[in-house]
Amino acid sequence: MDTPLHLSNIIVHVISGTIALIVGFLILFKTKGTPLHVKLGYLFIYCMIIVVTTGAFGVIVFKRNLFLLLITVLAGYNTYSGFRILKEKSNRFYIKDLLVMVAALAIALVFIYYLKSIGFYWNPVVIYSGVGYLLLVVSYDIFRYGIPISQYGNLWRYEHSSKMISAMGALLSAFVGTLLPDFKPYSQILPSLLMTLIMIFFNIKIYIRLKKQKVMTKP
Repeated sequence: MDTPLHLSNIIVHVISGTIALIVGFLILFKTKGTPLHVKLGYLFIYCMIIVVTTGAFGVIVFKRNLFLLLITVLAGYNTYSGFRILKEKSNRFYIKDLLVMVAALAIALVFIYYLKSIGFYWNPVVIYSGVGYLLLVVSYDIFRYGIPISQYGNLWRYEHSSKMISAMGALLSAFVGTLLPDFKPYSQILPSLLMTLIMIFFNIKIYIRLKKQKVMTKP
């Protein structure tokens, strides 16, 4: 039987996650760089902090739904890294960013080891795709330190967009998967696929916009 503390944690988790999704989609379809965009962005980040905190609390303290651990790490790392790149707008090395990478990887690897030791009780496709995507993001974050600063340019724009949309994808996957448990793994995989397509679409928009700006600034 759920305790009042656990129920309160679930309620806060669900409300903050729902708000984050609504705000996230509003950000996608509003003009970028405006004061409204900035305010909504901070609201999204605050909501994500609550989502990650309550998600971790639910797994570690209440031992419920271990899959939330993977979703929490995915959403948390993408949100952190997406916000950091927006603030820095460069690939300058910071030790705190490396520590977050190591922590995210360590949790993901321990997660996989634990599941293999007790026997998978979720679809391996969902597990390996989630961990694989995290490894892909972290690998890029390490690789980008090797890009000369003079050539890094506007890559931060693509990074910010991709990571924030990926964080939304983790949220949406958890949300739909929880609402439609009988349709797993599709209720978990398809939302992530949808957000991946949206991510590609917005990255293409960024490329086209930057290309137009470059043409317009030519003498």
